[in-house]
Amino acid sequence: MGESKVDVVVGAGFSGLAAARKLSGHGLSVRVLEAADRVGGRTMTVTSAAGSAVDLGGQWVGSSHTELRSLAARLGVDLFASYDNGKQTATVDGRPISLVFATGVGLAVGSARLALAARYGRASDHQTLEDWKSAIRPVLARQVFDALAAELTCRPAGEVSVETVAEMIAGSGGIREMVTVKGGAQDALLRGGAGGLAAAMAAELGDDVELNRRVIEIERDPTGIGVHTVAGSIRAARVIVATAPPVAEGIGHRPPLPDSRGSVQRNTIMGSVYKAVAVYERPFWRDTGCAGQLITPDGPIRSTFDVSPPDGPGHLCVLVPADAARRLDGMDETTRRAAVLESLVDHFGIGVRSPVSFHEKSWHQDEFVLGGYAAMPRIGHLAQVRAAQAEPVGRVHWAGTETADRFNGYIEGAIRAGHRAATECIAAI
Repeated sequence: MGESKVDVVVGAGFSGLAAARKLSGHGLSVRVLEAADRVGGRTMTVTSAAGSAVDLGGQWVGSSHTELRSLAARLGVDLFASYDNGKQTATVDGRPISLVFATGVGLAVGSARLALAARYGRASDHQTLEDWKSAIRPVLARQVFDALAAELTCRPAGEVSVETVAEMIAGSGGIREMVTVKGGAQDALLRGGAGGLAAAMAAELGDDVELNRRVIEIERDPTGIGVHTVAGSIRAARVIVATAPPVAEGIGHRPPLPDSRGSVQRNTIMGSVYKAVAVYERPFWRDTGCAGQLITPDGPIRSTFDVSPPDGPGHLCVLVPADAARRLDGMDETTRRAAVLESLVDHFGIGVRSPVSFHEKSWHQDEFVLGGYAAMPRIGHLAQVRAAQAEPVGRVHWAGTETADRFNGYIEGAIRAGHRAATECIAAI
């Protein structure tokens, strides 16, 4: 295995591709090794029966996501505004509830308390969100808050600490930013889907991107790195591992990783999340003044969004996080589809039963991703994980949205992390 000046990026998601493009732009030789048979990582775009691009993974472009917006502009990928007109619905036990009076006040107070905890550091990494939210009143407000929290973390409230959630909120511009469509984290979408943007990034790199090339082991020595894959070995000057820590745990290391880094991989866990997009000839729910937005703490689903392209057809996105996503795993494909669509009838009408095509993805069942939206520290491990997760180990560097300084868990965070890791390598070579 001869010496070379190749920098190897493990993982062809947005973080790895962003790192590779930056390295290549500085005249360095790059090889991107991807275990899966596609690029995009936690984004994935398929084509509907109507010929439209359907995002089954990360998709939204926030109003503050400057790196993602800049990347799309450079690659000629247009954005369009998320649909945000008409009524939005919150339900409990199948009945619409008012967010104007006691429920709305209780939800606002609970959200404000969490935002203040994030701002002033008054949150504990040893208190679970489950314990913390017990103070929210009335019960309906607590149920809606629970549904919102599950959407943000994809973990049961008993498995995530208050400090972890507070830090995530602070790093994403605040809870209002995270849950808002127009002017918030769901502000816009990409024409051709997020997967189309990832494909455009990979196309620039050409043959330097290799699919079905799973990394088995990384061997560090004083002169470089040996990267051993299922299809042979490569010699590199530096390596960027651009996968989530629980995925990176599947890569062996010689010599073994220091305990600080090993702990990052052992003490973070991916969330469980199911996503479906039902495609219709047109977004008919708008005819009755419905925005296509729903949040509910009960039933088989948790939330919906209208993600239709401006020139049609109609796309209704369904998100199911945490334990609710796991419950869907026990159904066969036909039963699951029927359950998801039937749960929408009361909100959007009988037309939802008959999409022209239906697309779904359980991210926690993807062997190369293991879940979404991002790996979160186990209770009591936040400080250690944050201190070590982006710290290089010799010539091995770490990217992925989890290591971002801001917008952890978003495509924006993945791009920022990739750029930071690439900058580290450029400075060292």
